[in-house]
Amino acid sequence: MDITSLKQFVCEQLESHYDEMVTLRRHFHQYPELSFQEKKTAASIASYYQTLGIPTRTNVGGGGILAYIEGEQPGPVIALRADFDALPIQDEKNVSYRSTVPGVMHACGHDGHTATLLVLAKVLNENRKHLTGKLVMIHQHAEEYTPGGAKPMIEDGCLDGVDVIFGTHLWATVPLGTVQYKTGPIMAAADRFTITINGKGGHAAQPHETKDAVLIGSQIVSALQQIVSRRLDPTQPAVISTGSFLAENSFNVIADKAVLIGTARSFNEKIRYLIENEIERVVKGICSMHGGDYQYLYERGYPAVNNHPQETAFLADIARNTPDVQKVTESEMQMGGEDFAYYLQHVKGTFFFTGAAPEMTENVFPHHHPQFDFNEKAMLIAAKIMARAVISYPRNVE
Repeated sequence: MDITSLKQFVCEQLESHYDEMVTLRRHFHQYPELSFQEKKTAASIASYYQTLGIPTRTNVGGGGILAYIEGEQPGPVIALRADFDALPIQDEKNVSYRSTVPGVMHACGHDGHTATLLVLAKVLNENRKHLTGKLVMIHQHAEEYTPGGAKPMIEDGCLDGVDVIFGTHLWATVPLGTVQYKTGPIMAAADRFTITINGKGGHAAQPHETKDAVLIGSQIVSALQQIVSRRLDPTQPAVISTGSFLAENSFNVIADKAVLIGTARSFNEKIRYLIENEIERVVKGICSMHGGDYQYLYERGYPAVNNHPQETAFLADIARNTPDVQKVTESEMQMGGEDFAYYLQHVKGTFFFTGAAPEMTENVFPHHHPQFDFNEKAMLIAAKIMARAVISYPRNVE
């Protein structure tokens, strides 16, 4: 079977398995598990492959699953990745497949990523006599919570021998049929900071005898915004957000302690280092001015996702010629983080967005929202793109 015929045949087979894809996705959606706790989900994934007779490795990097499909002709080793952890969010959707686990929900599409890769593997395995090289299906645990699952899986050998890797994120805020790609940085480095302010408490009627931790913290929150606007190169995207301000006291008590927790997002490593240092410079200066003290913790999260040029151009071309894809556009840089970044630090590859906006919905709920959902037809589009990428990828790689 020639490549053109194989691509068409595989797409037709994927369409015939669409109902199975939906069933799998809804099962995972009903029984979500948090990062580093995905025991039953991992067992379900492994069982699916074992039923098909596809070789697997379990507990990779602590909780991941690898599945291997050998083509009957020589060629490259291609990895495809899907994540499978959920979020600590209460599912508020009124649907039959609503989460059955209180306070835990698939609010980012990882259930769809998993179902897509499982059915894609099933179809490709059925056609392995026509495939070249080897496929490594990477089912990754703990994407949502640092230090994440990608890094330990890599350390445990998930990329050994791999020539190229592809991954996609079902993107519910982008119309169905749209695929977005970008060469270079597409998702940001996502870091976390914690600032503990130690002042001197006292009576609210006698502020002159205190070192007001709330006042100090308020000035820090405001001053942090000036780092991006006045200390960073304006051509380099970055954002600093304080998400939590804790100072527990009565209305008539001036707090002696306050804790600020926030995130810093950037794409350039030099900017990333500068932000880390500038935050402490601001904190130190304001605390000194008020006579307070501080502790500062800056925790590096995932690095920026940097797509490789050749593989990104290849994927975009594949998407343009994939059935059901109506529009292929270059993505804006996204401030969200993704530990797919680690894979791209080791091998060539690209990460892209598959539009998955729900149909007939006026308000599309964003990722990580209690009413988040996506158009399940996007799974089929994503599967077709990755199938065609696998079949079309050059047999001789440098």
